This record gives sequence, structure tokens and C-alpha cells, in this order.
Amino acid sequence: MARSENTFKEALAGKRIPLLTLDNKWHQLFTQAQTEIPIEVRRGEERLNELIKKQGKLNTDTKEIRKLKKRLMTEIMELADSTGGNPDAATEKKMEDNRRLINECNEKMEDYARELRLLPDEIDQINHKLMLVTMDICYQRIAEHTKEIDGIDKWVKEIRVEIKKKLIRKDENEKAVFDLYSYMHDIFGAEVIEIFDLKYNPEERRKARAEKAARKREASAQKGIGMKKV
Repeated sequence: MARSENTFKEALAGKRIPLLTLDNKWHQLFTQAQTEIPIEVRRGEERLNELIKKQGKLNTDTKEIRKLKKRLMTEIMELADSTGGNPDAATEKKMEDNRRLINECNEKMEDYARELRLLPDEIDQINHKLMLVTMDICYQRIAEHTKEIDGIDKWVKEIRVEIKKKLIRKDENEKAVFDLYSYMHDIFGAEVIEIFDLKYNPEERRKARAEKAARKREASAQKGIGMKKV
């Protein structure tokens, strides 16, 4: 029943795989099993979370740098307008500092943009590998559970046959005892119980079973009445 990695790869071909560590159902595969999470799953989960976190931080930082660049450019234009094109030394230095900072912002945004272009492929690769590991683990667990289910089904069938045999044997024994008891009672009278020290009295047992069945029916009826009231 073994499955090769190529088999799982073929199954995933062309499929859009959600980011597993952001999928609650994926986490439930391992939390519900109540078993230790395999090391390869933990490593893949940690690496994928690192990349997702990095991607989020780069996007956030890019937005902040873009805001800073816009503010710096606005300051330069305001300074230029306020001086009529003839800034003093202090204003010129401020404008030059802003231009330098704008260049630094551009460089950082280029670096971040380059990383953000590469990250999706790396995230997909790690996510894909993690899915392959997950599929292998799921298949193994399914195979193990199926084997146990088959074993339980076989046991249940065997025990049912055994129970039927026992019940038939029980009925046969009860009939034999009743016939013997009735015969001896007819021949010897009521004293036969004391003479033979009989512990099995079919009449009393039948009466006890009837009383038990009656109590059970009464309890069920009371329960039904209670449910109707609710």
C-alpha cells in the first residue's frame, strides 16, 4: 500500500494549495490525532511561518518607506516654494538631506521589491514540500486506521456468530431444564425442589424476566412523557 513521492506530486499537479500554516483544518490533522507532530512537519511549519512573516514585514516596511519618501519630497517642494528658488545655506542643507534620504528610500524599496519578487516562489516551494509530507502522513494514518477497522469488523462478525451460538445453546439448555423440571414436578410434586436441591427454577426465572421487561417498558414510557412535556 506504499505510495511514492511522485504519486503525491502528480496528485498535486495544477492544484492551488492554500498556505498550510494559515489553514486551521491543517492544524487539526495533527492536534486531533493526539500524537507527536513529526519533526519534518515542525521544520516545514517553522520555515513557512518565517517566510510568511518576512513577506508581511517587507510589505509593511515598504508602505512606511513610501510614506516617508512622500513626506520628504513634500518638504523639499515646500522649502523650494518658501525660498522662491534662492534657499539659504540651512535650507539648502535640509533639502540636500532630504534628497539623500529619498535616495536611501529608493534603494531600500528596490531591495525589498527584489525580495518580495523571490519570496512567493520560495513560499510555494516550502508549502508544496510540507503538503507532500502531510499527504504521506495522512495516507499512512488512513492505512493504519483502515487496518484496525477491518480487524474490528472481523472481530465483531466472529463475536456475533459466537453470541448467536451461545444464545441457541442457552435456549436449548433452558428448554431441557424446564422439561426435566416439569417432569420431576409432575412425578414427585413440589417437594422435588428440596429433594434435588434445585437452584434453577424456570417458573421463577420466567417471572423475573417478565417483571424486568415490564419495568423497562414503564421506564421508557415515563421517559417519553417527560420528553413531550419539555
